[in-house]
Amino acid sequence: MQVPQDVLTLSLTTQREGVEAQLVQSQLKAALDAALTLAKREVQSSELEVHTGRFGLLPRYDRNGKLTGWQGSAELVLRGSDFARLGEVAGRLNTLTVANVSFGLTPQQRQNAQSQAQGQAIAQFRQRASAIAESFGFKSYTLIEAQVGSDDAEGLRPPRMAMSARSLAADAPVPLEAGVSTVSVTVSGSVQLH
Repeated sequence: MQVPQDVLTLSLTTQREGVEAQLVQSQLKAALDAALTLAKREVQSSELEVHTGRFGLLPRYDRNGKLTGWQGSAELVLRGSDFARLGEVAGRLNTLTVANVSFGLTPQQRQNAQSQAQGQAIAQFRQRASAIAESFGFKSYTLIEAQVGSDDAEGLRPPRMAMSARSLAADAPVPLEAGVSTVSVTVSGSVQLH
């Protein structure tokens, strides 16, 4: 079954390059700290989460294997169900750019959908078993064995989008639109016809 996605995860990143590792690291820390401070101030709802993500430095070498500099990146992650508010916050974080947008289902939404899909799958299994019994000239069937499984993956979702803050007006909300996720439940088994 198709279920409207109800959670958004925005990953915002920045990259810096330089000759000295400490300088690159300081620049990354400053950009991340500014964004984190603003995001925490803007996100005062328990429905929205803010946390840091990846942070790292890597050396750069020339063809001869000589160290020429350092490059690093830092990440801030925003997550929640208030898509408009998350878009507004992301639009205000001018020290980072939106690197990834992904939609999904909250555990509660997924569990509710799986319960509903399971009921439908079991009903379809029973109808099919009855129809098969009747087609063979039997009046009923007895369930011998049954397996019920679900796909806990996120299912179908829109492709992840990469955006550049340079393409957005300053302080403009990031445009966001959720899609649907597919939740599937499989019922299989064996029956004895009577």
